[in-house]
Amino acid sequence: MASPLPRDDAMVHDGAMYFTDRGIEELEDRRGDEEITFTWLADELRHFVDLNPEFEVPVERLATFLARLDDEDD
Repeated sequence: MASPLPRDDAMVHDGAMYFTDRGIEELEDRRGDEEITFTWLADELRHFVDLNPEFEVPVERLATFLARLDDEDD
């Protein structure tokens, strides 16, 4: 199983939190207790890319990363 990146300093640069961390924190705060399916997540990612086509590549990379978390190869 591929191990996740270390969380301690992985998201900090020069002592400041990356901008994306704020969005992740908001997601966790607002919806962290909800349960979702991967079908729902895939639909929402498609919807987001439809509205923001400039993010197609990063969303595709995130989806591929999530899909392959259990792969033994890095």
